[in-house]
Amino acid sequence: MAEHRLIHGRYRLLDTIGRGGMGEVWRARDEALGRQVAVKCLKPMGERQEPGFLGVLRERFRREARVAAGLQHRGVTVVHDFGEDDGILFLVMELLHGRNLSQLLDDNRRQPLPVPDITEIAEQTAAALAYTHEQAVVHRDLKPANLVRTTDGTVKICDFGIARLGHDIGFTDRLTGSGVAMGSPHYMSPEQIAGGTVDHRSDLYSLGCVLYEITTGAPPFAQGDAWAVLVGHRDTTPDPPRAVRPDLPEAYERIILDLLAKEPDDRPRNAGELAKRLADARHRRPPRTAAPAPGDPTVPALPLPPWARGITPGAPAVGTRPPRRTPAGRAAADLTEAWTSAGDPLRGEASPAVGPDRPAGGGDHQALLTALAGTLAHARALTGAGLHVEAQEGYAEALAGRERLLGPDHPDTLAARHDVAAGLGRLGRLEECRATVREVAGARARVLGDRHPDTLTSHWQLAHVCGLLGRWPEALAAYRQVAAGRTAALGPDHPDTLAARYETGVALGRLGRSAEALAHYRDLVAARTRAQGPDDPETLRARHGLGVNHGRLGRWPEALAEAREVAAARSRVLGADHPDTLASRREIAVALGRLGHWDQALDVHRQVADARERTLGAAHLDTLASRGEQAQCLERLGRPDEAAALHRRVAALRRERAGGRR
Repeated sequence: MAEHRLIHGRYRLLDTIGRGGMGEVWRARDEALGRQVAVKCLKPMGERQEPGFLGVLRERFRREARVAAGLQHRGVTVVHDFGEDDGILFLVMELLHGRNLSQLLDDNRRQPLPVPDITEIAEQTAAALAYTHEQAVVHRDLKPANLVRTTDGTVKICDFGIARLGHDIGFTDRLTGSGVAMGSPHYMSPEQIAGGTVDHRSDLYSLGCVLYEITTGAPPFAQGDAWAVLVGHRDTTPDPPRAVRPDLPEAYERIILDLLAKEPDDRPRNAGELAKRLADARHRRPPRTAAPAPGDPTVPALPLPPWARGITPGAPAVGTRPPRRTPAGRAAADLTEAWTSAGDPLRGEASPAVGPDRPAGGGDHQALLTALAGTLAHARALTGAGLHVEAQEGYAEALAGRERLLGPDHPDTLAARHDVAAGLGRLGRLEECRATVREVAGARARVLGDRHPDTLTSHWQLAHVCGLLGRWPEALAAYRQVAAGRTAALGPDHPDTLAARYETGVALGRLGRSAEALAHYRDLVAARTRAQGPDDPETLRARHGLGVNHGRLGRWPEALAEAREVAAARSRVLGADHPDTLASRREIAVALGRLGHWDQALDVHRQVADARERTLGAAHLDTLASRGEQAQCLERLGRPDEAAALHRRVAALRRERAGGRR
């Protein structure tokens, strides 16, 4: 493929930065936005395949690429675009500057990495996997070459969805004479080798192989013959890492060996549990008993976190706050060199040119940016701990520094402003939150495009806060914009698209546009059923909305029938006392009352109230609401004394609840 070719009329290929069995990776320039990107070109073996197969392949590529493009996490490489150009399938991704773990080991002459580096890599990768697995996405080909450590210490997972595409396109290696499809044999789980069911725990096994290799210098089963490697994964217990790496804490060895368990059920349950175990292991490492005096040569220095390496002494960017350690499992910085390279037409005038070969101000500029990234990471950790006032100070500090260094329209400045807006909402300052997030959404649309994931994220936040403020026309417009953008980027049946469509239905109902809401929910139920099945909780949630809007239109027989079916399904799928099941049973009671069956309504309201008291407590607001509806039924049935007694009980519990809040 010739250099400087224009792909899709937009991406100018500049030079090759990688080659593999599936194609090439190019450094390219996005002519529309004036930024550098990476373009991975995958060329199907068209001359060897039937046209029908190639059509299926292209659709599979689009589906997998949409999944990859929908992942939004600092530990996952961002996919900007995808498509086909002259028979070549392509993915456009953020351009990373750093080294993958295989290259890091080669740079270190295949010697193990330092323990602090291992723990940072493990925690960041676990956090990224926890996110992707929550999105029901399994990588299937996790290996050192697919984990990149950028120049600021951020670890990013690459090539989501590409492993499965590789098999379909025809670039998969095979064992000699076996006919067994291979991915990367040194990192394949036993169930993957056997052709069994592969889920998120297979990724955890592969991560265990990666951690074993960067800890010891070699993968757990390093035989030269591919078949022997597979047999090792299936039948052989790996040697304990501390046999060759005695300085590795025992807790980390236990974690690695647990990840390498042959049976998926014997591994950590999920990446979130793994991240917690890694954090616990780090906290159990022996602390230093006294802080060393500055410059004291007799005391070994504590290892710096990735975002702090290379920072030189000097005045802080803003305020007097020192750099802070990045919280476990979170990437340290957001900055990409696609936005700090020379010639960036969208860079603010206050932002000097920075690139891999052009340090700014002797490193001071990048050091200040890195320190601000640490401040932002610390603020996010404070948010996670519920310390919203303290967190907001950090968000404001990071925003002020990035505005000064990068300009107001830099994507990382806008990310910090988005955090400020979200923080205002958490502090209850909803009107300020709304005004700020409107500005961010407009700026992101101008800089990144109307359908960029970051732009849609800001529109979602705008819709949410407008709903809290009762500004439902504005909320409806924002939810519709998110739904349209996600439909275009991810497809109409993607879970994120369907989530936006559900919120659109809620907004229509809140505006009293129940006829539109009813039609909207009918379409949503059909889409949810098609994508996830009739008994999926989200399908049942959409059916619940359908029933509620039948009631709002006075169609009480239809509302009652729908509520009964949904309640039965929710009881079967979620359990009889699940809050969603009880919400549907409450709709049954409401419909019975509207149809004049007050005795039946009373029984159902009482059952719901008893269940809520049992699961939530007598003074919970939902329990009190159910008791109030029970009292209203008693009044309708001509039992005023019982109703008055129940009203008094509810009033006493409300006073008790109010007193407990003081």
